[in-house]
Amino acid sequence: MEFICKKSDWVTGVRLACHALGSRSSMPILGGLKLQVEKDRLRLFATDLERAVRCEKPVESASSPGTVVLNGSVVSQIASHLPEDDKISVLTDPANDAVVRLQCGEASFDLPTLPIEDYPEISPLPDAKIATLDVAGLHRALDQTAFAALKAGETTRLSLTGVDVVLEGGNVKLVATNGYRLAMKVSPATEIHEEGEFLIEAGVLADLDRVLTQAGVTTVEIHKGEGRLFFHSDAVTFVAKTIAEEFPDFERVIPKDNPIALRFDRRALLDTLQRIEITAAEESGAVTLRATTEESAVRLTSSSKDKGEAEERVRLKQVPEQDIEVSFKAAYLIDALKKMNAAEIGLWLASSEKAGLIEPTGDEIDPHDAGFLYVCMPVRLSG
Repeated sequence: MEFICKKSDWVTGVRLACHALGSRSSMPILGGLKLQVEKDRLRLFATDLERAVRCEKPVESASSPGTVVLNGSVVSQIASHLPEDDKISVLTDPANDAVVRLQCGEASFDLPTLPIEDYPEISPLPDAKIATLDVAGLHRALDQTAFAALKAGETTRLSLTGVDVVLEGGNVKLVATNGYRLAMKVSPATEIHEEGEFLIEAGVLADLDRVLTQAGVTTVEIHKGEGRLFFHSDAVTFVAKTIAEEFPDFERVIPKDNPIALRFDRRALLDTLQRIEITAAEESGAVTLRATTEESAVRLTSSSKDKGEAEERVRLKQVPEQDIEVSFKAAYLIDALKKMNAAEIGLWLASSEKAGLIEPTGDEIDPHDAGFLYVCMPVRLSG
């Protein structure tokens, strides 16, 4: 194998592919970056079996085709520290085909190869396209939902580590929950050819988001495979393994009849929560909200034996129609408010024991927050 390509193409291709490296796997081959040269194209592959990236870059000169697997971490580090030069050359050492020489300017690296026969097969892109999404819209949707899921390793319930991707009615709906809170975002899809529901680990979708952002693409096609979704745009394909568990029935969780409306300036509520959280008890992280029909403000309090107590009032846009006292984990409310741009938000409540619903309100909804809602279960405090 021997080829020459632009350094910029090489660096971009390596960075994109390396988002799928299995660096923490017990299988060393999953830490490999596969390079395949054929005619005027360089194809780069990486996978950890949960996700995979395949991208193509042009080569200016390919003296001979071939395929090799190199240590992906090493290649990635080299790509980040190449000297000033426009070109890079890669060739198999004629005297030792188990070594590949990479050269850029005055720098050269002789890199050992990994066994090609051990490298897992990455499924080709299926023909059937089921949808096309706007990448900017997908980025916003992931940003406003994936944070609500648990991280892999925090639970044996894999469904709680995932984001439910629902394609229906011309929209893409993303939902994530950890069992105590739920974030949902509904965005219009560019096109949907086949409706469906797919559960994908939040961490995998975070890597998809990084790949699409770095690739600089504006739309992405979704193709369906056996137990996998393929996100394809231009010369980049991201493969995500789906989770074979049923996602919780989120429609039943979303409150439909919370009569008590507390409308806040979002920034004022966020700032207050961040202050009141300081003295919240470590075990619960709870802050208590008390609202009455006698004033247009909510009193927020927190206390713990070790850290003391705090109290602050936050103005409401209008006096509530009922009295309410309810406690929430402060971090859960803070997380949601940070993900929003809305000037005004509504917290809809029914009682101190039922879930609260947060959504943007006001005369004009910020386009960033359109289709977003957040559900949070209350904290029951003893005594």
